[in-house]
Amino acid sequence: MGGTLKMSVFDRWKLQVVAAVCVIIVTTSYFILPKDVTTTPKLSSSLPTHRPSSGPCTCPAGSSLLKEHLPKDQYKELVQRRTKEFQQYKARTTSVLSKLLFALPNSPLQYPIQGYTVQPLSSFVIPGLQLHAGKRSSYKVVLKVSKGILTTDIPPAEVTVKGFREKELIIKSRSLELLNDVLVKVSYTSTVYHINTGDLVTFQFENHEAVFPIAIKQPHIPVLYDMGTDISSQVTIATKTFLRYEQLKVLLDSIRKFYSNIKVIVADDSFEPEHITGENIQHYIMPPAQGWFAGRNLAVSQVTTKYFLWVDDDFLFTEKTKIEKLVEVMEAVPELDVVGGSVKENQFYFSLIYEEGEETEGGCLYRKSNKKFHSVPGYPQCFLASGVVNFFLARTDAVQRVGFDPKLQRIAHSGPHSTPVGGGNAPFCCLPTANEQYKEELEPFRFTGHSSRAADDPKKSCLRKEQKELLNPD
Repeated sequence: MGGTLKMSVFDRWKLQVVAAVCVIIVTTSYFILPKDVTTTPKLSSSLPTHRPSSGPCTCPAGSSLLKEHLPKDQYKELVQRRTKEFQQYKARTTSVLSKLLFALPNSPLQYPIQGYTVQPLSSFVIPGLQLHAGKRSSYKVVLKVSKGILTTDIPPAEVTVKGFREKELIIKSRSLELLNDVLVKVSYTSTVYHINTGDLVTFQFENHEAVFPIAIKQPHIPVLYDMGTDISSQVTIATKTFLRYEQLKVLLDSIRKFYSNIKVIVADDSFEPEHITGENIQHYIMPPAQGWFAGRNLAVSQVTTKYFLWVDDDFLFTEKTKIEKLVEVMEAVPELDVVGGSVKENQFYFSLIYEEGEETEGGCLYRKSNKKFHSVPGYPQCFLASGVVNFFLARTDAVQRVGFDPKLQRIAHSGPHSTPVGGGNAPFCCLPTANEQYKEELEPFRFTGHSSRAADDPKKSCLRKEQKELLNPD
């Protein structure tokens, strides 16, 4: 019994000594070993540098494949020309800013990740450059660029700078504080004139490396409009006509009934133009049969107000036509470019979804009728879409930048009254706005193109039998 007790006490004493020694070793190691021991490996080369290609797109059954409509004996040559044109398109529209960048974990490097923009051939300080590192005998950072040069202020004697006004800048110092004082004064100067491109900056310290973008852009001169005090100084009405003067005159009379002073622009490509007169009416005569979108481009090019309202030449204004409601939406949500209204009780809209596909054959464009994205904040009766009715209010400068394809001569809308909107945000709104003049037969020019037989007697083939006002529902 006594021997057992002595053995237990002795074992406990040995355990206490071992534990104390372990605590001393761990504590000593904490003070002796360098604290900044965590290192971050360089960015793995296996990581992608660009968004992966989606590969060939698969169009659903019933889709129209454009390549099947190309002449077989010309297909190879057309594909070669398309490939060359697409590569030129990519050169114009892509830059190093499309490269994927990855943020490294636990990096001591501080740098801007978004919003740093410089003008071509100009010098700007790179904001926020700093090094946050533990105690060292000396510090060295390296910055590299490809489309510009790097500079900094004259450093103090304790800091060495190599590569002044070159693509690679090396900064060394025994003092972290002095090194950071030099870093905050590093400037980037663009040496390549390009109004919309970019550069990538590589920022290195020991085995830490970061890459961040610089946007190189020529600033845009703001386009500002004097909204004035009434709708006439805010909106111009534009339309395109072809051999439908009777309907056009009814439209103009209905406009003047509710908007007596608003300017109206008419683009006309009729074979035998008639002279359209009236106060604040501008009538532009085009060469015959140039087509719908060519006329739109002409009409829109002459608009000088902030907004224009597009109408077909067979539309009819009523007491429910309120341009002010559309202007209200556009002014409240300045990100919008186009607001579509309704014609009679109908609303025509659709969404477009583009799948890029591979470079050789191109992508797939999906058109979904009566599909919308989501409502406009603050205006639950308005929804974002890709295409709107041919009765729409548009921001003039936005549409003038995009324009309409003049190759589309015969058919301006694949649905009854729809217009695709490229490069802009286009909502349609459930607002009763305009009506269409009644028709018992469709004129052949709307869907079948410009017929030579119709040119022999254009008025007979294009005039409608009856005009009648159809009121919109509440």
